Formats: sequence, structure tokens, C-alpha cells
Amino acid sequence: MSGFSRTTWSWPKLKSIIRLASASLVAFTVAACHPAVPPAVRLKPDTTSDRLRTDIDALLAAPALAHGYWGVLIKSLKTDETLYSVNAKRLMMPASNMKVVTLAAAADRLGWNYTYETSVFAAGRIESGILQGDLVVVGSGDPSIGETPDILGVWAEQLKARGLRVIAGRIIGDDNAFDDDGLGFGWSWDDLPDDYAAGVSALQFNENAVRVTVAPGPTAGDWAAISVSPSTSDLIVESQLTTSAPGTAPAIATRRLPGSTRLELLGTVPLGAAPVTRLVSVDNPTQFFVNALRHALIDHGIDVRGAAVDVDDIRGAPARPDGAPLVSHRSPPLSTLAIRLMKVSQNLYAETFLKTLGAGPSGRSTAAGRSSAQAALQAWGVGPDGLILRDGSGLSRYDYITPEALVTILTHVDRQASLKGPFEETLPIAGRDGSLSNRMKGTAAEGNARAKTGSMSNVRGLSGFVTTADGEPLVFSILANNFETPPDTINRTADAIVVRLAELKR
Repeated sequence: MSGFSRTTWSWPKLKSIIRLASASLVAFTVAACHPAVPPAVRLKPDTTSDRLRTDIDALLAAPALAHGYWGVLIKSLKTDETLYSVNAKRLMMPASNMKVVTLAAAADRLGWNYTYETSVFAAGRIESGILQGDLVVVGSGDPSIGETPDILGVWAEQLKARGLRVIAGRIIGDDNAFDDDGLGFGWSWDDLPDDYAAGVSALQFNENAVRVTVAPGPTAGDWAAISVSPSTSDLIVESQLTTSAPGTAPAIATRRLPGSTRLELLGTVPLGAAPVTRLVSVDNPTQFFVNALRHALIDHGIDVRGAAVDVDDIRGAPARPDGAPLVSHRSPPLSTLAIRLMKVSQNLYAETFLKTLGAGPSGRSTAAGRSSAQAALQAWGVGPDGLILRDGSGLSRYDYITPEALVTILTHVDRQASLKGPFEETLPIAGRDGSLSNRMKGTAAEGNARAKTGSMSNVRGLSGFVTTADGEPLVFSILANNFETPPDTINRTADAIVVRLAELKR
């Protein structure tokens, strides 16, 4: 066979050639089935987010915080990214961060323009300037009627302008728009004498509290001097307060049991010290209201011959009049009332709003209000696993919520045009006003962070909004429970987290 040369192959060399051919065939097959893959690129780690997490971890790892329990969630409102999370799905006591829940639900269900109406009716004929019967005032829960401005005095002048000079009957307070459960579920009995635990009613005056002013006596050991304003509360003050040596600290304790008008004052006030004021709750808000109204009418020249009474305390109460009221008053809108609720954390307003949310068979009730609020929140993604709602203010130690639920609510508010503006206006501003007026001053968070505070024994909370140094809006919730360290240490830690967020650049 011309042109062909015979070659002898050794077995090792033949195996090598076979392996090479097989490898070439596999490479050819893969290349034919798949496009070329570039070399792997090593992504640069997000060092900014890593540093943020490390910094917050370090703050929460401080030895002084070792025995407490923290729940924190921080998210971007721009990207929905979670920047930091620890125990975000754990139920924790929120204290006054519960007001975020109450206000959001009230704004959604009632609307920012909602107002309360209080009306005064004549239950009888008015002849020659004399009302032959009772004067009935019907409330719907307005929490804003007080000494300033003098709304009751304005009513008296309006009644006089209508020719009324004498009321032969009583001043009756009709509070049936609300049920009679004025106190929150699970409130501690030893909180009840204080103004922040005042019960609610459909008729409310001066936030259902009076000022007790204590001044030292002329010498050490003497009884302290006591005055109460307004004087129409029906409280019976029993004082054991004495005058202590000059230079000592005042030590004043109050005690009043539920259903009692007996207020005990215990302790000492130092000789030569300035008077000390305590705000204390009244027992029956409706009685307090009608007492104040009767007093105002008399002060403005109207002769009132009957007593001031709560409609629930009398037999044969007159039917609610059908005609037009002699006087009618509307509260400021919910958007305005909510500023007082949130800026200074006014519990009475929160409990009033929660009752207003739900109508029950015996008037608007907290139980019905809870159901209404929970229905609204369920639609936003907050279910029973994220919230246990017992009162509107957070004073109850039976309230529980997760940081995730608070962030969900705040995020919904931020993205709902009908809720956002007025809600944000109610929040305390860091270093500027409300319960944050003295916090985060001189930092990147001052004038920037807006958040609701929360505080009671062994509980602190801070939830709201802050903008980073490069303009990214964030939402956060920071809750601390079960700590034994001084509360200021907890507040400084929460503030440091918010300041760190305000300084963030990504």
C-alpha cells in the first residue's frame, strides 16, 4: 500500500492519547451546549451596612445592659431593606409606644377631621328667665375641655344671652355615650391616684385631674399647707404631710383606691422650700364636670338651685331632650387633639380615642374599640401574633407588641397619603419639643428624628422616623424590657442608635 507507513504504539503512550482525546471531546460538547462563562467576579462587601450592624451590636452589648432585653428593627422606607434586626418578632411591652397603634387606627377609622360634640339641653320650660326643670349636659368624650380656655364660662354667657337667669332644677351630666368602665385593663392600683392614670368618661374636664399644691409650714415638724385646684373635684384630702429640716428633698406620696374620693397625702416637704405641685386624678370624671359647670354658671350670675349630679346616680332621670340644644360645642379635630396625645404622651386622650372607635350595647367601649382597631391593623398586615392590645395608652402591663408590628404600622402610615402628614406632625422632634425636647441635642438627629417615646417601670420604647446623612428615610422601632439599670442609660442607648442612623451614609 503505497504512501502508508506502519507505526508501532506502546500501551502507555496509547492510553495518554485516548485520555487527551476524551478530554477534548468533553470540552467541545460543553462549549457547544453552553455560552462562555466569564471568570467569577468577587463582589465588594457592603461595608457600610456591616459597620452599622457592628456599631449597634456594640451599643447593645454594653455590660450595663446585660440583664435587659432588646427588640430592634430598622428598615429603609426607600428600598424596604432591613438594615438591622434583633428580636424583631418578639412580643414586648411597649409602654406609650402603644399610642402609635391607637392613633393610627383612630385616624384610619375616624378620620383626621373627627370632632367631639358636647351639648346643653333644657329639660323643662323656660318662663320669664327661669328653667322649670333640669339643665342636662350631654357629652361624647371630648378630652379637651378645661380651665383654659374657659369654655364653661362661655356657655354660661351664651345661656344668659338667651335670657336664662335661674335654673330651678339640677345640673345633670349625661355620660351614656361611653360605657362606665373608665379605667384601662390591667392598670396598677398604685398608679390610680396620679393624673396619668385618670379614668375616662363621655364628660371630661381638665383632663380629669386637679393640682395639689404643698407648701412647708412655718417651722420644722409643722403640718404642711395644702391647696387643691380646681376646688370642684369632690376629693376628700387627708394629709399626713409634715415640714422637714431645710435642705432635705421633698418626699410626697399619694394614695387613693378605685371608687373612693379619699385622697391620702404622705411624706415631708422641707422648710423654706418652694411649693411643690402634684397632679392627681379625680374619682368620677362626670361628677367633676357637672360640679365645674354648676360653679361656672353661678360665677357668671345664673342662680342654680339644684345640685350637680351624674345621671347614673339618680332615679327617674329625665329623658334626653329631643329639641335643639341651648348650647353646643365642638372640639378641635382629631388632627389637633392628636398633637397633645403624642407630644406629651397624654394617656387620657389615648383611652378616649380607643373607646370612640367602637360602639357597644351600653355606649362606646374599650372592648369594641379594640375590635375596631385590630380589624384595621389586620388589613395592614399586623395580626394577633404581633400585637396584644389591652388599652389605648400602653399603661397596662398586659399590652404586648413586636418591633416588626410597630414598623409595619409606621410604614403603612408613611405610604398612606391620607394618614402621613398629620401623623408625622404629632410626633415629638428630637431636641426640639415634646417628650424628646431634651434628647439628642447637638447631634445629627436633632430636628431630624421624629419618634414616639415610651416609659414605665423597666420598660422604654422609641419608634418613629429618621433621615440619613445622604437623605434616605428610615423607619425604626427600639424597645427595651426587663432591665435593672437606670432608665437614662437605656434612653442614651436608644438615642445613640438613632443618632448613628442620622449620620449614616451609604
